[in-house]
Amino acid sequence: MTPALVFDLDGTLVDTAPDLLAALNHALAKEGRPPVAPTNLRELVGRGARVLISEAVKMAVGPVEPDMADRMLDNFLAYYQAHLADHSKPYPGVEDTLDRLRSAGARMGVLTNKPHELSLLLLAKLRLDTYFVTIFGAGREAYMKPDPRIFHDVVREVGGPGKGALMIGDSSTDVETARAAGAPVIVVSFGYTPVPARELGADAVVDDFSQIPGVAEDLIARLDGRRARAL
Repeated sequence: MTPALVFDLDGTLVDTAPDLLAALNHALAKEGRPPVAPTNLRELVGRGARVLISEAVKMAVGPVEPDMADRMLDNFLAYYQAHLADHSKPYPGVEDTLDRLRSAGARMGVLTNKPHELSLLLLAKLRLDTYFVTIFGAGREAYMKPDPRIFHDVVREVGGPGKGALMIGDSSTDVETARAAGAPVIVVSFGYTPVPARELGADAVVDDFSQIPGVAEDLIARLDGRRARAL
């Protein structure tokens, strides 16, 4: 059986924090607001750009007015699009591991709440796009993580129903998505989550990206065994 491996992007495949932080603080500065510290960014990433903006402003000065949030979102997106790969880079072992997975016949997709066009641009700039059968970012559909429909959409494009599927992410949003979709989930310990990775309720946690093929194989085998016993 060829598994469908569905990867989150920010905090899982790519360390995007430096460029996200620069764009966020640029948008805050345009409104005369204080910057967000790097340590606070972990609490903000993963739920989409609009939530990132509104939560950052709340953290700095309190609730944000809608017109201010709209301006900041526009400024954030414009700056980020121009600088999204200035300092962002794949985590150690990502490219070698994706090579191994592809050589083993794994079919892979990306599912992220980063805006869709920015997801495509970032992955292309980092030359990671060729590893994936499909890429789903926010805006490609009317719904996004943790809605399970978006996970099933990715799986259909990656390998179709009945091929097996597994989520790899870094946050509670990824775990919620997998659980809602009835899929196993691996969480990386080095991503962007204010809650320790081992407290998110994933099926497995890895400290190194290179561990993913072995852990994924074990989880898929266990899933196949449970299905066989149910027949």
